[in-house]
Amino acid sequence: MSAQFLSVNAKKHEGWLDWRWQLRNRIQSVDELYEYVNLTADEKQNIHMASDVFPMAITPYYASLINKADPQCPIRLQCIPDYRELIEGQSDMDDPLNEDSDSPVPGLTHRYPDRVLLLVTNECSMYCRHCTRKRKVGDNNTSIMDRDINQGIDYIKKHPEIRDVLLSGGDPLILPNACLERILRKVREIPHVQVIRIGTRVPVVMPQRITPELARMIKRYHPVWINTHFNHPREFTPDSIRALARLADAGIPLGNQTVLLRGINDCPMIIKKLVHLLVKSRVRPYYLYQCDLSRGIEHFRTPVAKGIEIMESLIGHTSGFCVPTYVVDAPGGGGKIPVLPNYQLSMTNTKTVLRNYEGVICVYDEPKNADFVCPPACAICKDHNIRHESVGLEELFDPQKQVISLVPEGNLRKARYTVRESKAHGY
Repeated sequence: MSAQFLSVNAKKHEGWLDWRWQLRNRIQSVDELYEYVNLTADEKQNIHMASDVFPMAITPYYASLINKADPQCPIRLQCIPDYRELIEGQSDMDDPLNEDSDSPVPGLTHRYPDRVLLLVTNECSMYCRHCTRKRKVGDNNTSIMDRDINQGIDYIKKHPEIRDVLLSGGDPLILPNACLERILRKVREIPHVQVIRIGTRVPVVMPQRITPELARMIKRYHPVWINTHFNHPREFTPDSIRALARLADAGIPLGNQTVLLRGINDCPMIIKKLVHLLVKSRVRPYYLYQCDLSRGIEHFRTPVAKGIEIMESLIGHTSGFCVPTYVVDAPGGGGKIPVLPNYQLSMTNTKTVLRNYEGVICVYDEPKNADFVCPPACAICKDHNIRHESVGLEELFDPQKQVISLVPEGNLRKARYTVRESKAHGY
């Protein structure tokens, strides 16, 4: 979208450059869309039906990026409701990542050992059609209250193993500065919290929110990291680039989480252009997400093989820091699983056979008589105050454990063995 077009909109709407105006004037009905997109009568009806189930909210700024004449415009597909959201997929789940089950207190998810996700709002400046939390975002019946946030912060205080807190939602950056600062201050005052992260799509859909005052406020609570959510090169505009620069100039490390979306960015060339634009704006491509199994987004999902194809087109073909980690967020709360092309072809105890991005096959000679133990001078792992209990696959590598196998819970063979043992002992 040209800077000239955006300046026309700024003149047309007096408050265009004010993020509060953008928020107040979000497009939430079909009638309000006419200025930004051409719609047939059937399309209007379909939007009505879909938005009755999954609410619509689009900032005027983001709507202005839509190509009016293109029904397949990647901006349009991400923000305007689609009847396909109402088609139930056979794998659909309301809570595919098991966030509710991993919530010891309302609004807080504690899945990984040393980090938690703290929901601070269920509102967004725009409701993305591919959102994994469609069941919550925009639902007035599941509002996040101050008492929920305080309860989450109290939980973090009581768990010294938590060193990393991710503020999410909804979008934390739609909160007023004073409200967001109050949360940042409370989290920063917890001695064992080393890093605070903020997940936001504001630089993409409402860059006017990234004011000098906001950047200065966040800077006071360093180290703070921000992960944003650009999915397509068309989302880079003079306004979004300026917003990213303002955050980077405040010393805030920036990352980006892209969701792989069918018909929008499932093309190696699109993703390559996107990551190049990101690093040009000092944003590290962090994750490329396989689309979740959330209800209402089946039509966005691609095969995992498409993600592998895209990774093949990036690794070796562009700078290493341009390459995101491709992950599948495991259904059932298993966490993010990195997925890579197969570069390791074979392995013995003396040689490993590898291939590179060009298809060149090479042999790496393994060291002879290697002593695979922790260096004797290593004081870190010998410090009992920081040594952690081995979990999962770590148990197989821990010489203290001497574990030879990991048996999944519910294993039938193990269950049969337990029954035999019970009978043998007369239980």
